Amino acid sequence: MDASGVSSTDGIMEEPHVLAVDDNLVDRKLVEKLLRNSSCKVTTAENGLRALEYLGLGDDRQSSVTNNASKVNMIITDYCMPGMTGYELLKKIKESSNMKDVPVVIVSSENVPTRINKCLEEGAKMFMLKPLKYSDVKKLRCQLMQCRG
Repeated sequence: MDASGVSSTDGIMEEPHVLAVDDNLVDRKLVEKLLRNSSCKVTTAENGLRALEYLGLGDDRQSSVTNNASKVNMIITDYCMPGMTGYELLKKIKESSNMKDVPVVIVSSENVPTRINKCLEEGAKMFMLKPLKYSDVKKLRCQLMQCRG
């Protein structure tokens, strides 16, 4: 991977765009850095409502914002957030006709099997434990390429 951000993978012209949602600034910055180091374009949101607004799924659906939805290739969200959990965000995304096919990855610092199963049953692509490592992000990048193919 070079400084221009050009991916060496044939057939893919642009960097995949990931929306990272986490109420914790440190976690958000860590995910952003790991993704950028993996040649991903990253947009961050500090909570579920902000993420929905960005995706054009908020209560005040603005047509100018809706364009963002088609540009997002993956969403990574924390499970435990005030206001709206990652699970609730996942459900909203999967209910949306134009967003339901975008892979959603849930991350959490707690390893709770019932919670993990609930998220996977609702349509989450993966459930990962915090703190995310570079190897986790490489796995995500691989998933992302399969989804776009």
